[in-house]
Amino acid sequence: MSTAFLPGNQIALLRSGAEYFPSLIAAINGAKSHVRFETYIFADDETGRAVTAAMIAAVTRGVEVRLVIDGFGCKDHIGSLQNTLQLAGVDVAVFRPERNPFAFRKSRLRRMHRKLVVVDDRVAFVGGINVIDDLNMPPVEANEKPYGPRFDFAVRIEGALIAPISLSMRILWKRLMRRMRSEKQPLKSAVQHAAPTTDSVSDLTNEKSQLAAFIQRDNLLHRRDIEVQYLQAINSATQHITIANAYFFPGRAFHRALVAARQRGVRVQLLLQGRQEYFLQHYASRALYPSLLRTGIEIHEYKDSFLHAKVATVDEDWATVGSSNIDPFSLLLAREANVFVRDAAFNAELRRALGAAIDGADMVHTKRWSKRPWLDKLLTSVAYQIARGLMRVLGYGNR
Repeated sequence: MSTAFLPGNQIALLRSGAEYFPSLIAAINGAKSHVRFETYIFADDETGRAVTAAMIAAVTRGVEVRLVIDGFGCKDHIGSLQNTLQLAGVDVAVFRPERNPFAFRKSRLRRMHRKLVVVDDRVAFVGGINVIDDLNMPPVEANEKPYGPRFDFAVRIEGALIAPISLSMRILWKRLMRRMRSEKQPLKSAVQHAAPTTDSVSDLTNEKSQLAAFIQRDNLLHRRDIEVQYLQAINSATQHITIANAYFFPGRAFHRALVAARQRGVRVQLLLQGRQEYFLQHYASRALYPSLLRTGIEIHEYKDSFLHAKVATVDEDWATVGSSNIDPFSLLLAREANVFVRDAAFNAELRRALGAAIDGADMVHTKRWSKRPWLDKLLTSVAYQIARGLMRVLGYGNR
């Protein structure tokens, strides 16, 4: 699949679920032919039920609806979700079902983490937002302030980029269907739609047309494509780099690229998770703070809520929104998908959103960081050693 930037797109930035889900459900409600949907988490909450209702209503109108969910991300209620949707006529496939929760094998970590939707090959959605309420989170500790909405982004796309997105989703669906047949799992026949033609894609040649690329990460032909796009942009940066990432634990090449950019005089700002969601990722990423701070890279911890974003801007006309974290699980194991946009207006809009979040975040200062409690330092050291060990096992340690 090509990683080329394509002209003729109209891409709208969607901030968190408050903007994403109304736009998504409206698109599904307007579907006439088919809906293709992939998500890591599909929660049994108000948002999940609203999306379910929209898909079922589409099926009753004669629309073919396909859903791919991840076997780990949806493990809590995967059976009831499948039953509800399949009984209503939705075609459901599970990516790597969890069969033995106590067995550890490398392949178990290869998850389907991307979040993609295509409706009638007319509109598509790409981003980091799962099907889950913005406020569906772990309970707040007694001494913590209430959570705000989860901080995340997606994009709504019309135009030429829909063709490679749709193709990627059809390829994965066919592979899952072959696997289900080989494992003799019950499945329904699905209508095979042809690849989108130029007639089915909006012709956006006016002044709003944007240049963009759909880049996926898989374990076959596209193992490093997302990371390469990041590195090319960072290595060519001349003014500023802003990265917001939920789980930030880059390999050596990525780390060196950021440091080199700062040494060239580029302003580098990192907006990272300030609340602990997962022990290992939270503390391991903090072990990198001293080496980054020493070079003048700014680190801001977001604490108003859980930061789930995987976005970045570089200079004036490069931006990305997607599902890929900057850690070995996303960059080496999981199926991910990002949209990369070369457009000054889109870049400015995303940069304003990130700037507002940075203004409200806690800036990490070197002196204050060195004086944090000894237990926090111990947990950081232990988590870092565990994470580095896992990276070596996964083959990411020298990258």
